[in-house]
Formats: sequence, C-alpha cells, structure tokens
Amino acid sequence: MDNLNLSKLEISYLPLMEYGAAWELQKEAVQGIDAGTASERLILLQHPPTYTIGSQNHPEHLLLSVEQLGKQGIALFEIDRGGDITYHGPGQLVGYPLLKLGEDGKVDLHGYLRRLEAVIIAFLASHGISGTRKQGYTGVWVGDEKICAIGVKFNKSKFRRGFITSHGFAFNISAGISQSGFSGIIPCGIAEYGVTSLEECTGRSFGLESVASELVPYFLQQFPYEAVAGVVSAAE
Repeated sequence: MDNLNLSKLEISYLPLMEYGAAWELQKEAVQGIDAGTASERLILLQHPPTYTIGSQNHPEHLLLSVEQLGKQGIALFEIDRGGDITYHGPGQLVGYPLLKLGEDGKVDLHGYLRRLEAVIIAFLASHGISGTRKQGYTGVWVGDEKICAIGVKFNKSKFRRGFITSHGFAFNISAGISQSGFSGIIPCGIAEYGVTSLEECTGRSFGLESVASELVPYFLQQFPYEAVAGVVSAAE
C-alpha cells in the first residue's frame, strides 16, 4: 500500500514510566487526537510494579492488603479500561494504541480486540510459539497460560464520528514475572489458568526495547499506518 495514502502513527518506546503519568498522557492524547491537534500514537513502555483494576471491579481478586502493597512497593489504580485486575511491571511490554476508529461510520469494537490479539500471535509465531485465543476470554494464550492480557477503553469522540482507543495490551516478556507480580492477584479474575512469558516459552533472553522494535511491523500489518518516530518523555 502506498504510504502517501496512509495516516501517520507516532511510535514511541519508554524504558519505564509511572502508571499514573502514563494514564494522564493517554487522556491528553485522546483529547488531542479527537480535536485534530495531535497524531495517532502507539506508546510502548514498561511500568514500575503496579496493579490495575478495570471496570469489572472485583477488588476481591487482589490478594494483598494495602500494607502489603506498601511493603512490596506495588502501586494500585482503579482505572477506566475494560476487564478485571492485572499486573504491570518491569519485564512486561505494555502497548497503548491511541487510534481513531469508526470515522467512516463502521465500528467493529470486537474486531479491534481480535486485531490486537493477532499482533501478538504473529510475533509469537515468528519465534516458533503457538499463541492462541481462548474461547470466552480476551488476550493471547500459550496452552492454558496467558502470555498477553488485553484491556481497552473506547472513548466516544466529541468532534468526529467514532471512538479513540486507549489502554491496550500487556505482553509478558521476562522469566519470573508470572511468579513475582502475578502472585498477589487472581489475574483477570481467572483462577483456573496460569500466566507465562516469552522467555519461559522459549528458554531465551529478550531485551524489552528489541521486542518493542520487532513487534511494530506486526502491529502495522493489522493497523496500516505510516510509522514515524514519536517523542515521549518521562516527565510528559
């Protein structure tokens, strides 16, 4: 496809950004994209240890007390994405696509989720891993273990048709993350299945920035844009 016909997508990678700052950044970006003063974006980053509770709102799936969270240095946020509780932390690649959907009057919200899953499934296949969907659940699985959680918000546009997406996916990369951060919750409220990571599935080590770079072409296969470098500072 001719890049001259494609919208631009600013793509940024951050080694680490506090969750609250990233959430505010998303809100500001959504407003700017809707108003036409900002470009659509894909922000790839890591967070310090954080639990987030989505709109399903099941605080009982958090297994630690406030005091225990403080001792372990884990932040807690109740946020406006779909889904239940999940963990973010070092060793996990988080992606926030901030995209316009449905300007042509055709909105397929479920299709958007399936395309996010397809990005991760294609990446995993390139490393010889069979990533799959699981009936009744959102996200990407390897066998009966979730490797990538997905939770999004569709922000109703004020100045145009359709929606602006926010939140996104959390792709477990480093070995041990499934035992460390996820041990204090019932991940996504699913007690019967476990959590895994790219390193556990392959037995190899991966740098987060290299994974982010490698993932971008698979994202652009599902969401055709002209990729341009975006700049995000930790103080933004």
